[in-house]
Amino acid sequence: MARTRKALPARVDVAHLISAGVLAAACPRPLIEAILAETGKASQRERRLPAPAVVYYVMALALWREAPLEEVLRVVCEGLQWLGGADQTEAVQVSKSAISQARTRLGPDVMRHLAQRVLRPLAPAGAPGAWYRQRRVMALDGSCLDVADERANAKFFGYPTATRGQSAFPQARLLGLVECGTHAIVAADIAPYARSEKAMAAEALPGWLQPDMLVLADRGFYSFKLWCLAANSGAALVWRVSSTLKLSTQQVLADGSYLSTVYDSADRTRRHGRTVRVIEYALQNSATATEASYRLITTLLDAEQAPALELAALYHERWEIEGVFDEFKTHLRGASTVLRSKTPDLVQQELWGLLLAHFAIRQLMAQAAWRQALDPDRLSFMHAVRVIKRKLPQAAAVPP
Repeated sequence: MARTRKALPARVDVAHLISAGVLAAACPRPLIEAILAETGKASQRERRLPAPAVVYYVMALALWREAPLEEVLRVVCEGLQWLGGADQTEAVQVSKSAISQARTRLGPDVMRHLAQRVLRPLAPAGAPGAWYRQRRVMALDGSCLDVADERANAKFFGYPTATRGQSAFPQARLLGLVECGTHAIVAADIAPYARSEKAMAAEALPGWLQPDMLVLADRGFYSFKLWCLAANSGAALVWRVSSTLKLSTQQVLADGSYLSTVYDSADRTRRHGRTVRVIEYALQNSATATEASYRLITTLLDAEQAPALELAALYHERWEIEGVFDEFKTHLRGASTVLRSKTPDLVQQELWGLLLAHFAIRQLMAQAAWRQALDPDRLSFMHAVRVIKRKLPQAAAVPP
């Protein structure tokens, strides 16, 4: 039986399947044009598919994984209203190969630079659920995404190890810093599978962390060098560490936590350590003994200013980032679990587009929640995606 080609509605009435306004609010066209000029990717001649339209199109792909490329482009162009002329449908009648060529001309750097300018913390001071004692609560974590099993992708990204044989798809590795109160990804990096999260973090954190942040991280991130690198930013750290890390008790504090010193494993003389505060606790009714026992270290040494019970509860906000990656990997991409781009450059471009689309949605959700004095966690991400696809007025998109 022949497959039926999925088509989006012929008219984009009230931005029926995309609100260009949501994307444009996060990524204004003047900013896009400035980055195109800076990267040398501005259209050198009049094209039916100009570079700014391609940028919005790449972001829109995140919302319509199931739709044909040409259909997504048509809806984007009609929603944005600036491809000119009364007959907009004629203007966007370009082939799949022309779209691919336009994406190839654009490359990944424009989307990467755009993400670096756009992704940022959203919560103002005092926003519900976003702060702990004047510090913005952030979480650091990584994830992997399947990419199309093409020779170029396999060579660049590599395959994950498997118990038997080889994994079905190459994978790209993503490192993200998330604002827990809004679920906004405020900084990210993309790398081949073989590059570890620790290596990515060592390169990225000096530029990501700010003194007003409190950063949560799982035990996979700890090393003495990475801890010092992150602490030197001035940000407060609350990281889980392995039970095998040697931590001597130097001073027991009133709340049951204690001070200790961590050292570089290569420093056999133990002359150059860092003082940390250790918080150990167990969760009742945990599925496994390993998960029941927790050991945190923090740069917050004053037990009165940051009680152990509060930090233990706060650490579990780190699970917020796992929900964010679920939004990013599953809810935005729907049934399509593999990135559709066929080359490494376009895979990276697609991933930056996904990150920007996710940020645009989270920005809208946060603004809606704060108007009602609510924590953005109270709102449904999937409901927001459906509303953005269906309801927001086309007139609010981009001025002609």
